[in-house]
Amino acid sequence: MSIAPLDQESSEDKRVPAHDQAEGRASEDPKPVKRKRRSTSHLKAVPETLALREEMKAEAEKYVQRLDCSNPFTKAMLEDWSRELLAEMEQPEKFLGFMMVLIGNFFWKRQFLAIPFERRLLLLPHCLKHAEGCPAEYDEFGLDCEKCGACSIADYKVKAEKLGYKVLVAEGSPVVLKIIVGGYVDGILGVACLNVLEKSIDKVLIAGVPSYAVPLHSGDCKNTKMDEPWIWEVLEKYEPLEQPLTRSYLPTMRAANSLFEEHFDEILPPLRTKTEAAARTPLGKTEAIAYEWLKHGGKRFRPFITLAAYDALIKAQQDEAADSSQTYPLGVQKAAMAIEVFHKASLIHDDIEDDDQYRYGQETLHRQHGTGMAINIGDYLIGIGYRLLNEARADIGAEAAADLVEKMAAAHLKLCEGQGAEMAWQESETFELSPLDALQIYALKTSPAFEAALYAGVRMTGSAGEYEELISSFSRQIGVGFQILNDLKDWRGDDNNKLISGQDALAMRPTLLLALALQAGDDQQNAELKEILNGGGPSDYARINRLRKIYEACDVFTKAEVLVDKSRDRAEELAESVQNEDLKQLLKFFCETVLAEETPEVKPDLPVLMPQPIA
Repeated sequence: MSIAPLDQESSEDKRVPAHDQAEGRASEDPKPVKRKRRSTSHLKAVPETLALREEMKAEAEKYVQRLDCSNPFTKAMLEDWSRELLAEMEQPEKFLGFMMVLIGNFFWKRQFLAIPFERRLLLLPHCLKHAEGCPAEYDEFGLDCEKCGACSIADYKVKAEKLGYKVLVAEGSPVVLKIIVGGYVDGILGVACLNVLEKSIDKVLIAGVPSYAVPLHSGDCKNTKMDEPWIWEVLEKYEPLEQPLTRSYLPTMRAANSLFEEHFDEILPPLRTKTEAAARTPLGKTEAIAYEWLKHGGKRFRPFITLAAYDALIKAQQDEAADSSQTYPLGVQKAAMAIEVFHKASLIHDDIEDDDQYRYGQETLHRQHGTGMAINIGDYLIGIGYRLLNEARADIGAEAAADLVEKMAAAHLKLCEGQGAEMAWQESETFELSPLDALQIYALKTSPAFEAALYAGVRMTGSAGEYEELISSFSRQIGVGFQILNDLKDWRGDDNNKLISGQDALAMRPTLLLALALQAGDDQQNAELKEILNGGGPSDYARINRLRKIYEACDVFTKAEVLVDKSRDRAEELAESVQNEDLKQLLKFFCETVLAEETPEVKPDLPVLMPQPIA
């Protein structure tokens, strides 16, 4: 069940204060303690005999009975549990991935079975079909199975559809998370190889989506097999529960999504585009383009954080006997939408400044409508954001609304400072860039948007005084760590977003990786770095290959991973210090979602360089 992560589309803002300049000092260590990210292929063996698979399954079910299931697990927790059980069973480490699936299954099984059939999604991989002679074709939702009876897909699909399941035959399709967040289903029954299941754990299960997975016996993607009774024993079973056993952020994700899908016109009613004819006039064009841009694209992570923080704090103020279903005042919805409005305005301007070609799988606005119009749309959205915050005062109070305006203005200014520093460095004739310089730019560009989203949710429940410093420090660690991960991802590639390996380097961006290389490199390496960045080389491919070799020689990937781990550790420590249990769990979820540890190693091979849409 490979499902796209919560949206992490762009960089934002916040400076690094003096007491946190240890990040810069840490980068000077010549021998970082951090080990390189290891391959996990040796941990994904499936037991060869059915008897052993059944024994491990039975033991996993018993093991879960010892666990506290009130909160979703993290990938690290699941790995620790699985290692413990393997040790108890005296089974080798190579079965770790298989055991993680089993324990995850039984953690969620009772809650999955409580979901009505019509609220479930059955996700099947294309590799279960017969590779030769399959008459089915793929449509936008995956394999269009013609129920010919030639393979097991038809058996599962026909039965599931009769029960009421939604059925999707497509491995790794981004539509899955959209289906879930959009409110169509509440749980997933999936069949996939361990490679795919590994990717899903920290993308869906920690969000609290009840899921049950049946692992394929191999990952060779050709006519593979599975233990068919395992899917039948849950496919047809329904056992209702009075209330969920585990906290879930799924309702809040849906609430954030509904701001744009269901309640958009109520929150932000059109002024000049009330009719299609009005939208086509010169006067209506600006609003029409801006609203279309705002409604579509992205997964609304920032408004989700605002609503989730609001939920966490408002719950403590409500009578425990009150209805647990949270509805949001219109002012709270307007403030949450404003967070996304400011973010999307920054993306338009960022795309112009970097001359990016694609956003959300389509051409960027400045390529569609021209640079002048795109700048105007971005400015227009900023105006809408402040108008929404002003309108929110009717529900959240004038003082709270004023505090939010101040926080958003500060975030906006710091974003511009960080982006300005990046552009100034690109235009400079020198290549002076220290790791601390890069980290300060990252903090300015990334952290304040996270901070503003958290702060808004807390402030709308009352005074944010006791949490303000915590939110600032936590967001700083999250923002810097997130941006460093983006650096690393630039060299790994990204299957979801079709990133070109090394594109930030080719664009002459002042990344931490470059700063670390300049710091650690000798005179010859630094001279070669300058030559590469000035365009030296027969092709982009050759330039990236040379740059990668210097980065590897200077061990910059490992050093960057050390700094990500430090940011993650500090963020987790700050989360643990929170007394409010609901807010503590939200911050932990934030860490797991934004700073999820990357599994793949930095790839030594380079993909073919070709333009691809960036989602």
